[in-house]
Amino acid sequence: MKIKSIFTILILTLLVSYSRAQDIAIKTNLLYGGYTYTPNLSIEVGLGKRSTLDLGGGYNPWNLDGTAENNKKLVHWLGEIEYRYWLCQRFSGHFLGVHVLGSQYNIAQQDLPLIFGKGSKEYRFEGYGYGGGISYGYNLFLGIRWSIEANIGIGYARLHYDKYKCQKCGEKTGTESKNYFGPTKAGISLIYYIK
Repeated sequence: MKIKSIFTILILTLLVSYSRAQDIAIKTNLLYGGYTYTPNLSIEVGLGKRSTLDLGGGYNPWNLDGTAENNKKLVHWLGEIEYRYWLCQRFSGHFLGVHVLGSQYNIAQQDLPLIFGKGSKEYRFEGYGYGGGISYGYNLFLGIRWSIEANIGIGYARLHYDKYKCQKCGEKTGTESKNYFGPTKAGISLIYYIK
């Protein structure tokens, strides 16, 4: 818990020291939120003429069905930090990014073969992951304070989890770790600029 507090204070200190009102954007990833029913929010801060720092996260605390017979869920939190280099000027056009991410999850009855392998829908996975990667994106202005952004990233994630039989999610079948290579982010975000 102390590490989370120190990390949060460090990030807030960086934001305060580098930010001015016209250099800050608040956004939500509509693709992530719509596909996983996860409320999410990011703040992006201008660092230089062509660079920004994006801090984002999402939290999904709900079981999708929430009964003892059907324990379908995608409960998780996800945090991400990304440094972005803009090819023209910040908050406009194409950008390249480098990101790190961390997550904790409790997932049941979800078909996720790329992450947990074939037959993942028959199990519950409870654990955490961390990783990073590179990304590309494009930001299109809609008005003075609004824009829309599309991005995609690929990279690596290390997953650690306990695996359970999923009928009533009771019997633990083992503890596993996995190296994942592939998409690490995708987004279509609605952005509001604070001026």
